[in-house]
Amino acid sequence: MARKNLLIRAMESPVEVPDIPALPIQDARSLYANRGASRAMKQSIEEMADQAKLIADGEVVVELDPDLVDGSFVSDRIEDDEVEFALLKEGIEKEGQLQPILVRPHPEVAGRHMIVFGHRRHRAAKELGKRVRAIIRSLDDVAHIVAQGQENARRANLSFIEKARFADSLRQLGHNRQTIMAAVSVDETVVARMFSIIDVVPKDVVEALGAARAVGRPRWEELKKLIAHPTKGETASAIVRSEEFSHTPIPDRFSFLVERIKKAHKAPQQRRAAEGLWAPSDNRVAASYRNTGRTFSLSLKSKDAGEFGNFISSNLEKLYRDFRETKDRNQGD
Repeated sequence: MARKNLLIRAMESPVEVPDIPALPIQDARSLYANRGASRAMKQSIEEMADQAKLIADGEVVVELDPDLVDGSFVSDRIEDDEVEFALLKEGIEKEGQLQPILVRPHPEVAGRHMIVFGHRRHRAAKELGKRVRAIIRSLDDVAHIVAQGQENARRANLSFIEKARFADSLRQLGHNRQTIMAAVSVDETVVARMFSIIDVVPKDVVEALGAARAVGRPRWEELKKLIAHPTKGETASAIVRSEEFSHTPIPDRFSFLVERIKKAHKAPQQRRAAEGLWAPSDNRVAASYRNTGRTFSLSLKSKDAGEFGNFISSNLEKLYRDFRETKDRNQGD
């Protein structure tokens, strides 16, 4: 009975409710948004926004369809080393693509990307049917070529002539010396020497020699000096088109070309040189001579050699006068 009375008194006693201020509608929504599924959704959206920003800033590695990725607008390689590429491809197939490539949104085609560096990794992924791992970064053309050139200088081990061709490509696109120097990672003096070689050595000769990985700047400058004259450039072009050049092993072609040009330079002098012997019927003197066109040498031997030599030298004025008269008369005819 006592328990019943206690219950009745408790129910009849007023309950004190603390004053809770009314919240504005937006605060109420915020309170709701910070609870349960809404809170999780908000965090997910914020994470997606942060991820999108990181991707835009080029801080996140993504996977792209290699068919939607195009090569750089400027090339730095003359040729690819197929042995090295085969090893790279095998490594990617076994271990995956460990190093991402760098791409930029394609400046002209929406939905596509352009490679800044990593062409071989892209090619390997495409041939293996894999998506290519990449970092996307918004770059203009100048930043693109500087990043491409510096990465290749660090990683690709480009030959001197490949760097020179890359520098020339940038020059043809209208970029200034400062940009080219930054892209190729050399000073202004070396850039000037690169251009002097590219401007003198015919394009077909450079292409025929390929990357010439074992050939440095001094030997390219030697070749430039050998073919500085236009006709000698034509000689070089004829040599690289020859069957003998094509049958020469690739590492030996540069030396082959240089030696053949040197021989070709000497050949005209050898062809102009005329040599002969003369002797009278009594054989009291014998003469030998050599005529190169610019020089004429005469040598006398035998019994009358000294006297006959004195006779010729003492009559040189008369002999030359007779020569001029004969020459003028023949030209007049």
